[in-house]
Amino acid sequence: MQFSENWLRSLVHTELDSQALSHALTMAGLEVEEIQPVAASFSKVVVARIISAEKHPDADRLQVCQVDVGLSAPLQIVCGAANARAGLIAPCALVGAELPGISIKQAKVRGIESFGMMCSSKELGITAEATGLLELDSDAIVGQDIREYLDLNDHLFTLKLTPNRSDCLSLTGIARDIVAITGAKANFEAIPTVMAEHAEAKQVIVNEPVACPRYCGRLITGINAQAATPAWMVKRLERSGLRSISVVVDITNYVLLALGQPMHAFDAAKLHGDINVRFAQEGESLGLLNDQTIELKSDDLLIADANGPLALAGVMGGQASAVSDATTDIFLESAFFTPAVIAGKARRLGFSTDSSYRFERGVDFGNTRNAIEYATALIKTLCGGQVGPVTEVMATLPARDSVTLRMSRLVSVLGISLEQQKVAQLLTQLGFAFDCADDVFTVTPPSYRFDITIEEDLIEEIARLHGYDHITAIPPVASLNMLAAPEQHLHLNQLRDGLVSAGYQEVVTYSFVDESWERDLLGNHSPIKLKNPIASNLSVMRTSLWGGLLDTLTYNLNRKQERAYLFEIGAVYHQQAGAYHETTRVSGLAYGSAKPEQWAVSNAEIDFFDVKANVDSLLGADSSSKQVTYEKAEHSALHPGQTARVLLNGKAVGWLGKLHPKWQQHYSFAKSTYLFELDADAVVNRVLPTYQEVSKLLPVRRDLAIVLDESIAVQTVLNAINEENIPLIADVALFDVYQGKGVPESKKSLALSVLMHDTQKTLTDSDADTAIENLLKLLQIKFDAALRN
Repeated sequence: MQFSENWLRSLVHTELDSQALSHALTMAGLEVEEIQPVAASFSKVVVARIISAEKHPDADRLQVCQVDVGLSAPLQIVCGAANARAGLIAPCALVGAELPGISIKQAKVRGIESFGMMCSSKELGITAEATGLLELDSDAIVGQDIREYLDLNDHLFTLKLTPNRSDCLSLTGIARDIVAITGAKANFEAIPTVMAEHAEAKQVIVNEPVACPRYCGRLITGINAQAATPAWMVKRLERSGLRSISVVVDITNYVLLALGQPMHAFDAAKLHGDINVRFAQEGESLGLLNDQTIELKSDDLLIADANGPLALAGVMGGQASAVSDATTDIFLESAFFTPAVIAGKARRLGFSTDSSYRFERGVDFGNTRNAIEYATALIKTLCGGQVGPVTEVMATLPARDSVTLRMSRLVSVLGISLEQQKVAQLLTQLGFAFDCADDVFTVTPPSYRFDITIEEDLIEEIARLHGYDHITAIPPVASLNMLAAPEQHLHLNQLRDGLVSAGYQEVVTYSFVDESWERDLLGNHSPIKLKNPIASNLSVMRTSLWGGLLDTLTYNLNRKQERAYLFEIGAVYHQQAGAYHETTRVSGLAYGSAKPEQWAVSNAEIDFFDVKANVDSLLGADSSSKQVTYEKAEHSALHPGQTARVLLNGKAVGWLGKLHPKWQQHYSFAKSTYLFELDADAVVNRVLPTYQEVSKLLPVRRDLAIVLDESIAVQTVLNAINEENIPLIADVALFDVYQGKGVPESKKSLALSVLMHDTQKTLTDSDADTAIENLLKLLQIKFDAALRN
């Protein structure tokens, strides 16, 4: 939030200079992001009036002016500004003045003596460009210092507020906090109640009292909408980052900045019937003040009349009922809308407004009536008109429940000793109502402090007012004990180390993703939606890490990185039976060549089995206690012929495959892309290896070629052999698959190596033959397999 320091100082009297005030605000939790002067540094510039202006004898575009600067005699100044004329009041830099980049000296201009310089706003460093002299109002006092007249000894403060401090989104709120921080005296302007001058009013019907617990409206007739906004108000608005639009709009914006209460003015002549606060109906649309026409949704809260929507409540008014220069009657609105109803509406539409920014964080519902009275008084003063009565509809306002603060808890958390009297003083400075008994404070927060709900909130308030720099840093004293590190459970960092060793690089992506990723890429048509997304393309919670990895790959390819091995270990989110579940996944992506470019190896592209080897390594497939298998499956993101479900000891724990051709084309990937994703719990849990005696005797190897139906998966055959646990057979592995001449059609030949050994004796041919016979019998029974001739 940006504001004028001088405006703030008009509300609170503090002896702190600008830098000290900035430090005090920052240390109290209201971070001052920037301080900048409203104008450049300059001196000896005064208000001056041109008495006469005559053409320069030797220059067509110059004039010789006699200028009254408040001295005993006028000065002669040569001026080239097109708007220089007799009677004009403008800034004048005297001889010896130091302007930004210019030193003013007595000089001759085309032979005519000049004793100063008439100034534009650009030469004073107020604006970047100017077309002529800065014209001042006729009431300006000649000879007065221009910095004093234009209030240029001012600074613009920019606060970086945290979302919980919506009470400081106004000058009153900031001043209130300065009073609490410094103990300075407040100078808040009393808001008068404007008495009704006629009985005419608009009836207000609030159909949604939960969404709008308080609504105030007032009809003001006979105003002059073309009246000029006073210079003091324009200056305060502009220094707060708002441009002047029209006097009525300027007043509502001024009240917004002063009190933090968003307001809106409708042209009463464009209203039909009663005012109705309701949710949008199907098929309704609304043309907004920013010339954007929106299709309304059922959760959009509206201000409507008999003809339909007038404004998107808490966000922006409608174009059809906007105030113009021809407006004579207005309906003034001041309301409190529940933050949850307004949150995310403006962002969904692709813009943000000062009103929505405040309403979605929480506006002081106790100030709704004061705001409309303040705005009415300003309109009455600046625009005239006759004021009607206030129409107020009030339902159940948010409860401000009392919060308990225990002195023992306060001392324990802050680590310092505070007297009960000191705590009471700080709570009083904050404007909190409280009772105290047995070292326990029962505090009732005011209506503008939405953030005070638990004991820790009060502890934070005491800490920031006491001063964080007054809390002594005490080194912690504690005994250090080794934490248990069971070998059965790997740390996630060990998985990271393994993947990095395999050439992968870790990335961290958002848990919030585009809804289209979930729907199209992952086939999830019911993702967990965010109520208040930070962006329209980050609107749902992810159920897979693949979207972020593919997005990161695209980013790298766009920057000429032709090889990318990426992985992420992160949380994914699912909804089951009305409950939310969070699980951790290990996900990877491989793209490009199998090895970094070098002279010693060919530049072959990565394939399915390269990535499968990485997955095997992660799952500990070389361990006898883990049986990692892969079965053919289908996944919406993966190639239908190169997709495998990963199983660990028979339980599905993840996916492995090549990116689907349609997604390969969608992302414009020139090379094949391989993905895997595993449940982290399955990866990190392992069984400790047990000792087995190693045979001192040589093993016996026999190679077999068996013929069986081509539809039978090799893994199924190997699983059957391992499950049978045939005596003497230690290991069976595949080393060749053949189909063609000599093998019947629809059959295939598997070449298996069979290792046999006994830890107690040397195997004889008879022992080996018996084992092989048992193996062939098993294959014949289970798979109708025969030994190949």
